[in-house]
Amino acid sequence: MSKITLNDLSHSYLDKQNSDSDWALRNINLDWQDGGAYALLGPSGCGKTTLLNIVSGLLNPTKGKVLFDGKDITSQTPVERNIAQIFQFPVIYDTMTVYENLAFPLKNRGMSDGEIDLRVKEIAEMLELTKTLNNRASGLTADGKQKISLGRGLARSKVNVIMFDEPLTVIDPHLKWVLRSKLKELHQKINRTMIYVTHDQTEALTFADQVVVMHEGQVVQTGTPVELFEKPKHTFVGHFIGSPGMNIIPCKLDNGNAAIDGVKVSVSSQIKKSNFSKTEIGIRPEFVSFSEEGIPV
Repeated sequence: MSKITLNDLSHSYLDKQNSDSDWALRNINLDWQDGGAYALLGPSGCGKTTLLNIVSGLLNPTKGKVLFDGKDITSQTPVERNIAQIFQFPVIYDTMTVYENLAFPLKNRGMSDGEIDLRVKEIAEMLELTKTLNNRASGLTADGKQKISLGRGLARSKVNVIMFDEPLTVIDPHLKWVLRSKLKELHQKINRTMIYVTHDQTEALTFADQVVVMHEGQVVQTGTPVELFEKPKHTFVGHFIGSPGMNIIPCKLDNGNAAIDGVKVSVSSQIKKSNFSKTEIGIRPEFVSFSEEGIPV
């Protein structure tokens, strides 16, 4: 396993870049600690999968470096990086049994039959695949096939990072909840670095210890689920996190406090300077209450 560092990373699919919109990723600087559970969260097109593919070695960044434990591996192949990646749609071998699918990456790495058998059965039990080990993979449902895909990524005991690119897209809602809980449980058991890409805030906030929120190719905030909900540092984070999202209301500053239509609203820390072109206050619907006297609280 490795600490992963992204150093001033930018990427464009165009030969020439004339504006910010020409970049899929801009100025990404991140540190992912060894053994952590992380999520890349944001809407479609914000650069999540591009960033994941750069970390895995499927893409070379236009600018910047990728480091594992301080070593520059930007030019290394996916095999040299020793990563496992689970994709959005299950990739399986239909002609093989479930057992053979799970064993395939281990056989390719020269493990003994005894080690393979022990590891396959351990992963099958974790993912509740034990009863189907001798079944042909072609006859399984979509969620069963995705479990195999997850299992192949988890089967290797020594990888630097396991990456998930929206792995629950094809899963029905109830099973999504089950598999999310299972992945969290697996992370706690095996203690490997995991990076989970999703546009679904529920998936990100329930799986990850640290969530990276992306918008238009940039990281707008990194934090715990509680920090993102209670202390968003960007209006996009306030809108995107929470259901419904945060209300953003224009306001003025009055002696360090916010004022909406002349009514003061107390804030946790006073703002000393007012040299802003625009000021707004964010209010979570969950935190709104009414006083019996009709006086704002």
